[in-house]
Amino acid sequence: MPAMNMIQAINDALSVALQSDDKVMILGEDVGKNGGVFRATEGLTQRFGTHRVTDTPLAESGIIGTSIGLAVAGMKPIAEIQFLGFIYEAFDQVASQAARFRFRSQGRFTAPMVIRAPFGGGVRTPELHSDSLEALFLHTPGVKLVIPSNPYDAKGLILAAVADPDPVIVMEPMKLYRSHRMEVPEGYYEVPLGTANVLQEGDDITVIAWGPTVPIALEAAQRAKDEHNTSCEVIDLRSISPLDTKTVVESIKKTGRAVIVHEAVKTGGVGGELIAQVNEQAFLYLAAPIARVTGYDTPFPVPSIEDLWLPSVSRTLDAIIQTIEF
Repeated sequence: MPAMNMIQAINDALSVALQSDDKVMILGEDVGKNGGVFRATEGLTQRFGTHRVTDTPLAESGIIGTSIGLAVAGMKPIAEIQFLGFIYEAFDQVASQAARFRFRSQGRFTAPMVIRAPFGGGVRTPELHSDSLEALFLHTPGVKLVIPSNPYDAKGLILAAVADPDPVIVMEPMKLYRSHRMEVPEGYYEVPLGTANVLQEGDDITVIAWGPTVPIALEAAQRAKDEHNTSCEVIDLRSISPLDTKTVVESIKKTGRAVIVHEAVKTGGVGGELIAQVNEQAFLYLAAPIARVTGYDTPFPVPSIEDLWLPSVSRTLDAIIQTIEF
């Protein structure tokens, strides 16, 4: 079984998808000859041709609009938005078209398409390159959204997204693209959409994270064990829409406490929705208020101060201990 980093696993997933189904095609800015900004599509034009891996103009609304038309007509487009912050230009197409085709046609039509986009801080990008916008899509019925935190999940989630009959957004953490390698199976496999992953079991508190904050949660959990004899259960949420509330609730029923860690701004974030659902389903099991460690309620900052803005291991550890001691 080969060891891959996340960008290699994504490239492999795209290759498997193209090889498995003639209806799959990739389109986006510089995805062809250049292989994409991060080389996620490197070599695919040479293998599958420009009619299946197609460079587009710098027009996000055109990329998504074209993908919707292709999807409704029977193709399975995989659209790349070069950075997630550029999705604003195509949000009308996503929210008012792709998300609604099944609903407005009473099930006669669907839009089986995938939108891939890198996001996240810690890599010193310019403005609108690092924004975490998952809450926008959680609030958009009709689209699904997943965020991998490791190479294995990245490949499996992309292949599951391609197989899904509805539009799926895959947010890919830039900071984790080449951060580590792990064994990734060759060939086809899926990681089911809508399923969280319990990375480690614990008894004292549940720590919930997704995408780029998963390594932070794991390191904070290890420090909590080593320095405070605190046993943390760590959950990689993995799927934002649909949310795997069942896994989260069952964990909190066991531990009675929780900390949620995400890069997006705090107000109106996915963490707040998780807290609301836990309150509805497991309020009497809580021994303390659920804490959130998040970005601050400002636009993503300039590179020189982004480390102060992003969630950190020390902030997460502080939240764990304060929640335990409540």
